[in-house]
Amino acid sequence: MDRAQVDQADVVIVGGGIVGSAVAYFLSNAEGAASRRVVIVERDPGYAEASTARSAGGLRQQFSTPENIAMSQFTLSLFRRLEAVFGPGADVGFREQGYLLMAAPEGRALLAENVALQRSLAADIVLLEAADLARRFAWLATEGVAAAGFGASGEGWFDPPSFAALMRNAARARGVVIVHDRVTGIEVGERVEAVALASGGRIACAHLVNAAGAWAGALAALAGVRLPVEPRKRFVYVIDCRNALAALHKAPLTIDPSGVWFRPEGRFFLCGKSPEAGGEPPARDLDQIDHAFFESEVWPKLAARVPVFEQVKVVNAWAGYYDYNTLDQNAVIGAHPDIANLYFANGFSGHGAQQGAAAGRAVAELIVHGAFRTIDLARFGYARIAAGRPLREQNVI
Repeated sequence: MDRAQVDQADVVIVGGGIVGSAVAYFLSNAEGAASRRVVIVERDPGYAEASTARSAGGLRQQFSTPENIAMSQFTLSLFRRLEAVFGPGADVGFREQGYLLMAAPEGRALLAENVALQRSLAADIVLLEAADLARRFAWLATEGVAAAGFGASGEGWFDPPSFAALMRNAARARGVVIVHDRVTGIEVGERVEAVALASGGRIACAHLVNAAGAWAGALAALAGVRLPVEPRKRFVYVIDCRNALAALHKAPLTIDPSGVWFRPEGRFFLCGKSPEAGGEPPARDLDQIDHAFFESEVWPKLAARVPVFEQVKVVNAWAGYYDYNTLDQNAVIGAHPDIANLYFANGFSGHGAQQGAAAGRAVAELIVHGAFRTIDLARFGYARIAAGRPLREQNVI
C-alpha cells in the first residue's frame, strides 16, 4: 500500500489478529460505514507470530464472569449462522465436543456456584459428580475429582485463523485498508492525534483502537498510558497415542484440577498447562520449546488422569503468547476515561480467540454510538485498571 494514500483515517486499529479484524468488520457493517475510513496497522504480514495463529481455539461458556459468558455466546451465535453472515462455504472448523472442567473436593463449591451462574445465563452446562464422570467417560480416572462442569452443547474448539480471515476479508471487501507496518509513536494531547510508523509514515486519526494483543501494554505506553498487559509464553504439545480408543477421540476439551488440559486433534491430541506462579518462561523466541516442561509438569498429570496416555509420543509442539492482564486476567474493553478517542480491546489472558468477535462489536458500538448497545461491558472498562480494582475471572486455563 502506498504510504501517501494512508496518511489519514477515521479509525486506526493497531493489530490485525482476531480482535482487530473483528473491530474492523463490525465498523465496516455499522451505520455510516460508507463514509468511515478504517485502517488496520499490523506489523506481521503473515500473522505467523500472532496469538490468533497459535491459539488452541477453544470456545467455552464455563466462566465465572457473566460478561465472559455473554461474549462467548455471541461467538457461538456467529458459528451457528456462518454462511448466512459470511456467505456460502464459510467455515471455521467448529468441533462441538464440549468442555469438561474438573474440580478437586476443595474446589467443588466454587465449581457448583459457577455452573449455576452459567445455567442461569442459558449455557447448556451440566454438573457431573465423580460417579457420573466414571460412567460417562470410561477412559477417565476420577481419583481426586469431586465433580466437573460439562458443556453438553455450545462448547468445543475451532480454527481461529480461519475466523479472523473471514472477518478481515469481509472488512477489506468493504473498504478497510491494511497497512503492514509497526507503530513507533502516538501523538496525544487531550486526544490522540496520529500514530507514527516505523517506515517513517504518519497516520492522523479521529479514533485509535489498541488491539495489539500481547504487546498492548507497550503500545499504550507510547501514549503515556499504563496498561498491565504483557506477553506470557504458553506451550502446546501434539501427542500421538496409538492405544487410544475411538471414544477418546470424541472426548471434550478436558481440564484436570491441576490445570493440565487436552483435546483431540485429528488422529493426535493437543495438551498443555499454564506454569505455576513464579515459573513463567521468558516471553521471547517462540521457536524455543520447553520439552522438559512437558516431561515434568504435563505428562505425569495427564497420564494419571487418562491412563492410556502413559504411552504417548510428542510429535510436534509450538508456543504462543497470551495477552495477559496481570491485574485480574480479564479483558480491558472500552475508551480511556481521559483520552476519549483511545479505545482498548486487550488483556484477554488466553480468551481472545473466542471473545474477540464480541469485543470487536463492542468497540465498534462505542465508536459509532458512544455506548454499548448489545452486551454491557462497562465493568471491563479502564476505570478498574486506573483504580487497581480487580474483576477476577476464576476459570483461567
